[in-house]
Amino acid sequence: MSAQVMKAVRQHAFGGPEVLTYEDAPMPTLAAGEVLIRVHAVGLNPPDWYLRDGYRMLPPEWQPKVHFPLILGTDVSGVVEAVAHDVADFKPGDDVYSMVRFPDGLAGQSRGYAEYVTAPASEVALKPARIDHAHAAAAPMSLLTAWQFLIELGHDVQNPLQPHRHEPVPLEGRVVLINGAGGGVGHFAVQLAKWKGAKVVAVASGRQEQFVRSLGADEFIDYTRTAPEEHVSDVDLVVDGVGGPTTGRFLKVLKRGGALFPIFPLGFNGADEAAKLGVMVSSTQVRSSGKQLATLAGLLDAGVVRVAIDSAYKLQDARAAHERAAAGHIAGKLVLTVRQESGDVFKTQAQAGDRRPAGYFNRPRGRA
Repeated sequence: MSAQVMKAVRQHAFGGPEVLTYEDAPMPTLAAGEVLIRVHAVGLNPPDWYLRDGYRMLPPEWQPKVHFPLILGTDVSGVVEAVAHDVADFKPGDDVYSMVRFPDGLAGQSRGYAEYVTAPASEVALKPARIDHAHAAAAPMSLLTAWQFLIELGHDVQNPLQPHRHEPVPLEGRVVLINGAGGGVGHFAVQLAKWKGAKVVAVASGRQEQFVRSLGADEFIDYTRTAPEEHVSDVDLVVDGVGGPTTGRFLKVLKRGGALFPIFPLGFNGADEAAKLGVMVSSTQVRSSGKQLATLAGLLDAGVVRVAIDSAYKLQDARAAHERAAAGHIAGKLVLTVRQESGDVFKTQAQAGDRRPAGYFNRPRGRA
């Protein structure tokens, strides 16, 4: 293959998974302050299918202007191929991971579903040494989201949906309910809340109970059998990993002075009720941060936080991965493997139908 051409998954129009095409694409070129990464694995996230479909859930004035063909994807793990002249923190051969250009790359400039991607050095960190590329790629967006909501915001960019800056709340000794506890953000939120000393009430489907309890959840609610808002009360914090118009139902489970953090806040219209109940509602937009990823690499290496992979697919099977995402009830994350290696989790499309986590958790190399 020519050095100027790579394989990538591109789309030439908005639509369903069928618009994703595995084809030749131009190699990205380095700009000042960037590193070129030879991608080994790509993590999938909701913004991937939102963009694929044209961000139809957003008001027209918020929809980014897109130029086709575009390449989806923000979360990558791989090896540094080259660095720009002004980059001193990384060198060719370094194993790295990154959430590339988010949210600045909402219009498809991130270009993760490919053999190579460029990334600002400020958004890159050395990959956790004791996990493989597949698990590292599954972490950035979801783990940064949980971290920035619960532990450290790490930026001062104003959220246009609320007048106040998002601030994490104390967790030690508090009762935290996490809705969508088996999902990408949810399974990290459970672990971070437990790490900080909270009692965690996890809400997910019954088929995910064993998985979620293995993350450390103290109590489990199967939302298919019990409405969580009718089952609990006096909660200090609700992290709603589903969010949207239904997030207001959790206001009544909170004690006065409590907080509701919807990960997806669009559609919430309960501000007046929250004020009457003395409840704070706050959200933020996750933003790329190499500095925070470096901190999180330490937690991943130590096993404080573990990554669960639901299913892994080859890059050329990105369409099938998006179909799996649409089926729902994902335990952890979905990944695309670009370069197969001994430690990577891989699962065929046929195997993915059983709905169990493919890799469960990352394990330090050399252990059973």
